[in-house]
Amino acid sequence: MLALIMAGGRGSRLRMGEKPLVTVGERPMLAYVIDAFSSAGHEVVVVASHRTPFTKNWCRAHGVMLYEAKGLGYVEDIHAAAEDLGEEGAPFFTCVSDLPCLAPDIVAAIEAAWRRAGTPACSTWVPRELCEEHGCRTQYTETVDGIPAVPAGINILTAGGLDRPQEELWLLLHDRRLAFNINTREELVLVQEYLRRKRGP
Repeated sequence: MLALIMAGGRGSRLRMGEKPLVTVGERPMLAYVIDAFSSAGHEVVVVASHRTPFTKNWCRAHGVMLYEAKGLGYVEDIHAAAEDLGEEGAPFFTCVSDLPCLAPDIVAAIEAAWRRAGTPACSTWVPRELCEEHGCRTQYTETVDGIPAVPAGINILTAGGLDRPQEELWLLLHDRRLAFNINTREELVLVQEYLRRKRGP
């Protein structure tokens, strides 16, 4: 399945240049997301724009397939990429580029749950409590399976029906790795501390 990694926004809240290239553990956040999908067996395309020229250069230098969007907006760039890449009628992943704790087993779990559900689309959520435990900010909240939850930034859509709402699985994953969606410097420090604790002394 194709995986569109969205990397065309300004990332203005982080104030550290192009957000996909901000490093965690000496690697760009984008690299972790690419590796997670590639290792799970998916074809990766990074969707960048004129707002992220260094990200485009990084992709070219590392042999990562690149789609140059117009940067009209997150949803608009998804629609354009799916259409131009010839995904008509096919399911595909979308994912933000700032999930440095994403791993292949998470990607596989999302795909498996979506296939069991049989819906055209899937949105992935993480309990708000997990985010707050790590001090991460939560802005948008919905109730999923009776639990306050925030979007994890990973979705599955089916091309060809993007101009109308698609029936979707709301998938709640109790996985603290999804709590680290990095939008501020404070959250960057939090994920670096979390990964240091996991690695140990």
